[in-house]
Formats: sequence, C-alpha cells, structure tokens
Amino acid sequence: MSALALGLIAAICWGFHDICVRFLSQKTPLSGCIFVVLVTGLMFHIGLVAATQDVHALTSQSAYLSLGAGVFFVIATFGLYFAFERGPVRLVAPLIASYPILSVFVATWQGSTTTALQWGAVLAIVFGVGLVAALSVDDAEDIPPFGRTILYSLIAACGFAGTFALGQSAAELSGEMSTTLLTRIMAVGLVVVILLGFKKPFWPGKPALPWLIAMGVADGIALHSVLSAGTLPDAEYAAVTSSMFGLLTILLAWVFLKERMSLPQWLGCLIAFAGVGTLAL
Repeated sequence: MSALALGLIAAICWGFHDICVRFLSQKTPLSGCIFVVLVTGLMFHIGLVAATQDVHALTSQSAYLSLGAGVFFVIATFGLYFAFERGPVRLVAPLIASYPILSVFVATWQGSTTTALQWGAVLAIVFGVGLVAALSVDDAEDIPPFGRTILYSLIAACGFAGTFALGQSAAELSGEMSTTLLTRIMAVGLVVVILLGFKKPFWPGKPALPWLIAMGVADGIALHSVLSAGTLPDAEYAAVTSSMFGLLTILLAWVFLKERMSLPQWLGCLIAFAGVGTLAL
C-alpha cells in the first residue's frame, strides 16, 4: 500500500475519532475516555503483532525513540481531549493539524534552508485560524473563552509532531510493529500513573464504552498507518493526507453536531489546511 493511501486511511480514522471526542467529552469523564481508547489501541496493536508475527528486536536507540514517542503521544492525547471538550471544532481542528509548522522551525533552527513557499504556508495557517477565531467571537454559541482552548490545541499539535518524528525514526531502525507496540505500552503505562496520581476515574460509564472501543480501534489504525509509512517511498505523502483529518472533523461537526459555519469561516479553514498540506509536502 502506498504512503498516500495510508495517510488517507489515517485521516478518515482520526476524523471519526475526533468528532467522537467532541461528542462524548460533554457528558463523559475525559480520564475514562482516554484510558479506554488507549488500552483499546494497545490491544488492537497486540492483535496485529500476533496476526502478522512481525516482531523484531529493538536497538537501544529505537527503544529510546519509541519510549519518547509514547510520552509525546500522551501529551498529544490529553491536549486533544481537553481542547475538543471546550471547542468549537472549527477552531480546535486547524490548530491541532498545524503540527507541520514545527518541522519548519526545527529545520530552520538546525540550519536548513526554509523556502518562501514554506513561510507563506505558515502565514496561511496563522491567517486562516485567526480568521475563524475572530469570526467565532460574534457567535451566539455558549463556548468557553478561546485562550485555554488554543493552548490545549497547540500542546496537542506539539505532541503529535513529536510522536510522528520519533515514531517514524524508530520504525526506520527496527520496524514499525515492534516500535509502535513499545510506544503504546509506554503511553498506557504513563496514563495509568497520571490518573492514579491525580485520582481520576478510569471507568467512563457503560453507555460510552462501545464508542470508545471503536475510537481506540480507529486510533490504532491511524497511528499504525502513519508510522508504517516511514518505511515506504515518498513517506511525506502520508503526512500530507493524514494532516487533513482536521478538515474532515469540521465537516462532521457541521453535519452531525450542527456547529454553524459561515462562508468566511469555511474560507479560513480551507486557507489553513491548504497551508498545512503545503508544509507537509
């Protein structure tokens, strides 16, 4: 399967996952949601490993990279859930999907040449998100102030950038199945420690359980798709298409959650995601 197809699969799965987060977070403990989704994702990956028998010994470097990816994945998960709990989706989704911006700044800091097109893409993302946020101020919806929502969204974006960078590097060294398994084990273990430390509930309630299991499977498919693309030609295409999950989430929120979108807000979202796609290339 091509990297482009894997990225498209990831975008669809994450779009479904994120709209469910927005829906369930209004009436379900976030801690329980995160725990069940991550455990389900881990069990899904264990099933993949058992079915494919694709197990490789990890080098010390790939093990460290995988563990680091697990830490970043937990940071991304908490940021994403807290951001979508507050909403609105039209603001949160473009911010979280803007993680390729970080690649530009890191590359520039390391001495790489940044093109005018890349800087133009960064400005497009900032302008698009700013347009959506400015127009949302006048909405009559009962939504929390944007400051903390933006902070959580940016934390999630940083977390995903770290997860993909470290995870794909580990996959190149020791294969995606073994490294992703260690990443997920690390993520679940860290979440257990956090929830115990802050005395948060692990159980989300029976009504939410089927949705959370489906979300865990979708997340498992998406993460495996993106990380496994690191071993294929043109791996950057997976980043291009997977980063479009935010636009799908906005569409789903508009259709199913009845979040209002004016024409200028649609324009802002399209500008932002055009910038995201340009950076991912």
